[in-house]
Amino acid sequence: MKSRALVITVVAAGVLAATGFGAYRIGIDHGMQTGNTTAVNTVKDNQAVDPATGKKILYWHDPMVPAQKFDKPGKSPFMDMPLVPVYADDNSDNGQVAISPRMQQNLGVRTAEVTRGALAQTLEAAGTVAYNERDTAVVSARVNGFIEKLYVRAALDPVRRGQPLAEVYAPDWVAAQEEYLSVKRMQGAGTEALLAAARQRMLLAGMNEEQVQSVEASGALRPRFTLTAPIGGVIGELGAREGMTVMAGALLFRISGLGTVWIYAEVPESAAAQVLPGNNVEARTPSRPGQVFKGRVAAILPEINQTTRTLKTRIEIANSGGALTPGMFASVNFTPSNKKEALLVPTEAVIQTGQRKVVIADAGNGAFQPVDVETGAEANGQTEIRKGLSAGQKVVISGQFLIDSESNLKSTTTRMTAPPAKKEAAAKVHRGEARVEAVAKDAVTLSHGPIPALEWPPMTMEFKTPSAGVPKNVHKGDRVTFEFMLGDDGMATLTSITPLAAAASGSAK
Repeated sequence: MKSRALVITVVAAGVLAATGFGAYRIGIDHGMQTGNTTAVNTVKDNQAVDPATGKKILYWHDPMVPAQKFDKPGKSPFMDMPLVPVYADDNSDNGQVAISPRMQQNLGVRTAEVTRGALAQTLEAAGTVAYNERDTAVVSARVNGFIEKLYVRAALDPVRRGQPLAEVYAPDWVAAQEEYLSVKRMQGAGTEALLAAARQRMLLAGMNEEQVQSVEASGALRPRFTLTAPIGGVIGELGAREGMTVMAGALLFRISGLGTVWIYAEVPESAAAQVLPGNNVEARTPSRPGQVFKGRVAAILPEINQTTRTLKTRIEIANSGGALTPGMFASVNFTPSNKKEALLVPTEAVIQTGQRKVVIADAGNGAFQPVDVETGAEANGQTEIRKGLSAGQKVVISGQFLIDSESNLKSTTTRMTAPPAKKEAAAKVHRGEARVEAVAKDAVTLSHGPIPALEWPPMTMEFKTPSAGVPKNVHKGDRVTFEFMLGDDGMATLTSITPLAAAASGSAK
């Protein structure tokens, strides 16, 4: 009689090893009833040697049913394929994968060495050029008067240091100058004190030392004076017009220097620790392709943009020749001040697997093993490794995904081979509800719901019949409650099965 094929329909997605080892063992036992290959549970002492590779063979298995071991080659009783040998140096327990040099070449496996060095970490940000507010001068009226002549007539006009800006007539200066000249013409003792007082009055009227000396040297009235630019730059604000009356203290000109400019650049909040005041920076602008402007971080403004979660930095740049104009866009490259050595691997060697980060290490002799690592900063195609590797090791940078998949398959095989539960758990009675799919003399096929105690998802599987047999009132299509136990061999055996209708009526009584 041909063996009965077991159909397992896994409703919840998951790996076979995590879904119910008891159902899986039933399929294996049914498959072992066919074929002429003998199954073994332990490795034989007289291990065979593969003449092609010279390696010791532990056992043979079917890759599709990896938990079952065989002591000799042959055809798989489960699939239409030959059994595959498992060698003594396969190291399946620790996930190692052995790949021949020829296969490595076919897969395009390339490796790189773990090196120690300083990560050339850079941070780029976009910025805007602005005036250096510390290089600004204000020209105001020091006395009431009238602007008779204006030399600068529009805002943003360029000016040089010492360049005339306006000519102002100051009537208040006339009285102070006449008093000084009158005292100077007086003869006699005691006139020195009066002359000094008259001179001081001219200074208090708003005249500077140069203008006072001009009156002393010429002996003539000078009611007009010329305002000059204290620094070079551009007229940022113009508050004077020819012929207008000005009051003492009124702002006439605001001059912004262009020798240095500021660039305001915003960096991500997460990268704030990399940018410190005094760090050197390089700036580039589309208006001057190929030209690099060097500067430094002058300040980090204590304010976070709540929308973009960025921190604003103020960068001071030397502006020789006035190449940078306020309002320009600039690309800023920050250079961190603290460069410390670290273990580095090519970024392509790191496999991102959600919460884990894995690299495939070359264990030598064609063996490869996945290693969990803790990564740090990343820049220029290099990633910092904080934990998991050491300098000099080799890691796979091409073909690592295929190796990682094979390693995961081997690890799953190892977990499936281990006993699924302790004897205490196997002897425990488990309960559930199901729909009867088929009833036979020695087995009942049930589509049951989850079994939380065994971490089984909903599935369809066969159970051995109870020792008393299947009750006559159990038929195909019935909804039933059932109890079962797992034997030492992983087989699931029913201890009772009752239709839901009968169970409900019994409870009512």
